[in-house]
Amino acid sequence: MGLRNTILLVLVFVCLITKKGFAAQLTVGGSQGWDESTDFNSWASAQKFKVGDQLVFKYSSGLHSVVELPNESAYKSCDLGGALASKNTGNDVVKLTKAGTRYFACGTLGHCGQGMKVKITTVDGNAPSSPASASSSSSSSDASPASTSLHSITSFVVLAALSATVVLPSMF
Repeated sequence: MGLRNTILLVLVFVCLITKKGFAAQLTVGGSQGWDESTDFNSWASAQKFKVGDQLVFKYSSGLHSVVELPNESAYKSCDLGGALASKNTGNDVVKLTKAGTRYFACGTLGHCGQGMKVKITTVDGNAPSSPASASSSSSSSDASPASTSLHSITSFVVLAALSATVVLPSMF
């Protein structure tokens, strides 16, 4: 009986550790990326952002940049003067570390005013990071393959734990 409980405890612990792997990497703008032609409002409204997820801004370095704005007022007016952070590598990653709303815009002159900005609302909780509806085709969340693999591993571990509770008692 003691060995069975130990194995079950280890399997539960492994499940808890792999839960961190559920955080997703979301490419801002989906397959179009961080570009003037992308409808960021539509893209963002089709996503569920949660604490631990990462935003990936993919764009042509030198043509665009990513500026984090301090509040909604700066976002609405495209006031880049009080920027909290600025990135310009063309493959910038921003981790969503807490619940709340964050604002991002392109720092290239005129791009924010043309709509190259996005408002991200992050939630706490265990809800999966995925599009809000399955009907959004071009606004895919671009979740990382690692996230999908860890989901499969966790499912396997849970099944193994359930099997252990059935098989092990008959062995001891």
